[in-house]
Amino acid sequence: MSEPILIIAVKKPEHQDNRFQSSLDELVSLCETAGGQVAEVITQNRQRIHPAYYIGEGKMNEIKHMAEELQIELIISNDELSPGQLRNLSDHIGVRVIDRSQLILDIFAQRARTKEGKLQVELAQLEYLLPRLHGQGTEMSRLGAGIGTRGPGETKLETDQRHIRQRIVDIKRRLKAVVQQREQYRKRRRTNEIFQIAVVGYTNAGKSTLFNQLTNSGSLVEDQLFATLDPLTRKIQLPSGFQTLLTDTVGFIQDLPTSLVASFKSTLEEVTEADFILHVADAANPDMEQHHKTVNRLLRDLEADNIPMLTVYNKKDLLEDDFIGINHPNITISALEDADITRLLLKIESILKDAWEWYQVQVLPDQGKTLNRLKRKTIITGQSFQEIQNEYIVEGFMRENHPLKSLMKE
Repeated sequence: MSEPILIIAVKKPEHQDNRFQSSLDELVSLCETAGGQVAEVITQNRQRIHPAYYIGEGKMNEIKHMAEELQIELIISNDELSPGQLRNLSDHIGVRVIDRSQLILDIFAQRARTKEGKLQVELAQLEYLLPRLHGQGTEMSRLGAGIGTRGPGETKLETDQRHIRQRIVDIKRRLKAVVQQREQYRKRRRTNEIFQIAVVGYTNAGKSTLFNQLTNSGSLVEDQLFATLDPLTRKIQLPSGFQTLLTDTVGFIQDLPTSLVASFKSTLEEVTEADFILHVADAANPDMEQHHKTVNRLLRDLEADNIPMLTVYNKKDLLEDDFIGINHPNITISALEDADITRLLLKIESILKDAWEWYQVQVLPDQGKTLNRLKRKTIITGQSFQEIQNEYIVEGFMRENHPLKSLMKE
């Protein structure tokens, strides 16, 4: 049985209508992803947010009546609330109140599969809860009952703030070890001349579907927000034989809680380590432009906005009108069509060839290892055997300062 939810939101003069509406639609989707059912959405236009109650006092009484009438069990605000606002609203209306950030943290808690993912979510939850502990005694004792209460582990959080602070230090220490391990993997990939492609995009744009199609793997694919939390990396081969690693990353979303971005830093750093980015966008989504801005802003924050990128406009099967992408270079596909996947791989190759250096090299028949390395580590466009000279002539494209460059000099 899904929990009946009431959404409340304040629209300030600087909020554009479509942006405000899209964040409300998104909040409804987030509620459904968490297993709730939105019964009503109440909005109020205000010059500024009420410091004590978030919304006006008159509106608060209206919400109280509505909550009784619809037997609402949970109220979720579209903005992050201060500890005081949360407490005052809850006391006045008599229903549990959480905010958008806590809801997102809650979904992440449901979704984390790996040890690292679970630790990162717990850290974000604890850092979010710490300033909000005061006056939540009874609330905290029933962690685990419904949306927004999937607490970090079994800890009775009301014990005291010292307990939480110790736990935060402990998690950070454990995550540090995981981060170092991840750094080792990255180092190894770098020394092995491995080219890396990261798949990024707004949550639910079809990243995991595309990732599965490209790697023939079965990672989780759901029509839900944040289906993927833990980064997956698989090897793929482009049509020329060039091999690369492909990493699926957590979906981006507007107004992602700061504590989450901080906790997931090591996961998101997979993006900064990439040599190439595939930005997957849902071409059929009316808020696509807004999603673009969010993704670009997060890439800027991660200092990954200078990495070569191809925008993949996905879900072309859902488009009704002619579509023109705003980002360049781009390609429009349906991740479910094999022919489109082939087109995408060829497009990636053509962009890399434009950016890389052309080479031509002679390889002797007994240099099988070298030939093999060229096939896997560069994009070969031609190979012929010269009988008189008894050698292979190989030509293609390779990255600047590639270790194989030394061959060319020889």
